[in-house]
Order: sequence, then C-alpha cells, then structure tokens
Amino acid sequence: MNGILLLNKPKNCTSYHLVAKTKKILNQKKVGHAGTLDPLASGLLVLLIGKGTRLSEDIMKIGRAHV
Repeated sequence: MNGILLLNKPKNCTSYHLVAKTKKILNQKKVGHAGTLDPLASGLLVLLIGKGTRLSEDIMKIGRAHV
C-alpha cells in the first residue's frame, strides 16, 4: 500500500503513537509523518505510507511556503 493518509490528531496523543498504530492496523512497515504536532495540540496530521514516504520533503516545502 502506498499513499497519503490525513488524520485528525486528537489532544494528548503523539504523532509517533499514530504512526505506530497505523503501521499495525495497515500491516505496513513503512509509515511516517510530514511535520509534527505537539502532544497537547489537535489538528491535521499527514501520514505517508509506503512509497508515499518519499513525498515528505516536498510536503514540508509546501507547508513552509504557506506559513
């Protein structure tokens, strides 16, 4: 499986926890995230799956351009 998954990260949950949980649910070895959110923050978390992890740098550039 390859792609991008957008998650609404709840408060009191780490980005790492959601990556680990996604790996287990999707039975995937390669899952990462673009950016990170403070554990006390809620909001959009971009997860990258499989070959989608190659897009991390490009997604981060786009995010910085719009800040």
